[in-house]
Amino acid sequence: MNWTDERVELLKKLWAEGLSASQIAAQLGGVSRNAVIGKVHRLKLSSRGRATNTAPRQKKAAPSVGGSTSSTRRKSSPRPMAAASIGATALKVQFEEDAVAYQEVRPTENVVLPISRNLKLVQLSERTCKWPNGDPLSEEFNFCGNDVGEAGPYCTYHSKLAYQPASERRRNR
Repeated sequence: MNWTDERVELLKKLWAEGLSASQIAAQLGGVSRNAVIGKVHRLKLSSRGRATNTAPRQKKAAPSVGGSTSSTRRKSSPRPMAAASIGATALKVQFEEDAVAYQEVRPTENVVLPISRNLKLVQLSERTCKWPNGDPLSEEFNFCGNDVGEAGPYCTYHSKLAYQPASERRRNR
């Protein structure tokens, strides 16, 4: 399909009236929606004929945390804004960030790290903790080696690290 001068003028007119690329393709006939979008970008058509909010939106101010010991902080997450129509970015979606609160989790119990027995693979038995320490490719690689609980391959401390209740996993998402 060739873009004749008449078809280009009709495309510009329909684009300025605010018709979608699909609607323009249907009116022109013999052309796809993607072809219309490509031509719009090549012609750098920016005006859509509809009202766009060009005034900058105010962002919500995050509360200051200077000096306070509050454990609540603010985190940004992208949120789509109205599509801007400027030149070749006529269909590009811009994002605005909103502040989202999250809370730091601090352990309530005192955590005591067990002293590792630093056993090699051949020294492990079914009653020793098989928690790996270090890089498996290095010579210093070893295992925890402490006594295991009733079930599982790890000592009490490493079991708490390895196995997390489903309710906590859902809450952490």
